[in-house]
Amino acid sequence: MVVIRWGRAFIAAFGASILVAGLVVAQPMTSAGITFSDAGGGFTIIAVSGSGSTEDPFIVVEEITGPSAAVLIIEGLTPAFGNRVGTLHPTGLALSKVLHNRTPFIWSFVDFELQQQFGVSSDYLDGLSFGQGAEAGRPFTSTRFDEFNELFEPLDSITFYGGNLRPGESSVFNFVITDTTPIARFYLVQRPSRPIARALPPQATTRW
Repeated sequence: MVVIRWGRAFIAAFGASILVAGLVVAQPMTSAGITFSDAGGGFTIIAVSGSGSTEDPFIVVEEITGPSAAVLIIEGLTPAFGNRVGTLHPTGLALSKVLHNRTPFIWSFVDFELQQQFGVSSDYLDGLSFGQGAEAGRPFTSTRFDEFNELFEPLDSITFYGGNLRPGESSVFNFVITDTTPIARFYLVQRPSRPIARALPPQATTRW
């Protein structure tokens, strides 16, 4: 079940996405000093809003179109931004991702991985994590997946599972990101379940 404070934010973001639907947003989008941009294609950022607190999370609305990982660049989580989620980490933000499945595939899980250096997994020593060691924002939630699993080593990742997302459907994913050694730029690698077949008809089920 999604916490109410996230739900209100999602409604506002979803309305914004409808207003700009059909537009291709190529340039970075900024809200409250944090900039979100596309690292390599496969998705489009439709709308960004919020301030990054647990009461007013950053809401990033995206359309996922490609079969490979969608890599989101996040810039601005510096000491000047501070920590807005109430943990002891020097910096922290709350994030609500709204993903629209524009692929021809059913997603049975969605994985998010943090990387300080693109292509290099974030480990315990670099300080970047999904609020490791704190309760802020937990349990992380999704509107279409009932469970989540978190890894701390050898990489920082969270996987939402226990549901599915068909082509044309959308889901919200709520979590926090913190950093004990803040840097100006990091990456959020987003991986929907690897497609092994085209979307099945409604009466069929997917076996993984």
